[in-house]
Amino acid sequence: MSLKIRLSRGGAKKRPYYRIVIADSRRSRDGRFIERVGSYNPMVPKDHPERLNFDQERIKYWLGVGATPSDRVARFLAAADMVAAPVIHEQTKKHLPKAKAQERLAEAEVKKAAAEEAAAAAAAPTEAELAAEQASAEEAAPAEEAVAAEALAEEVKEEA
Repeated sequence: MSLKIRLSRGGAKKRPYYRIVIADSRRSRDGRFIERVGSYNPMVPKDHPERLNFDQERIKYWLGVGATPSDRVARFLAAADMVAAPVIHEQTKKHLPKAKAQERLAEAEVKKAAAEEAAAAAAAPTEAELAAEQASAEEAAPAEEAVAAEALAEEVKEEA
């Protein structure tokens, strides 16, 4: 008979309460168990002392007899330094796109980058446009100086 240290669910709908039990691994989750060794109430705050209670001596006994803890119970026991922390397996890559889809995505990104560069090049002024702007600015400069000179002359006339 293979023994498990696992959680057995109790409580109302959407208000879970778990008992930490020793049970035959072939029994159902909430079915018959050998011994109740603790409780876990996820509805109370994490720092509350009633969130997790268990009898360390009985759990040590059952671990010595050969009972194996479930993943969640192993995490509880690891937090109490009773067993080694369980290995957390790396996430699978099945949700990622396959090779061809990744190639298509890479091609689309390259095309998008080329289109952005072309748009930036079209928006940037050419050398001819820059030269034309400089020429018009040079022509406008003497006209601005003439306007400033006229304004100065009018000020001098008003003072006199």
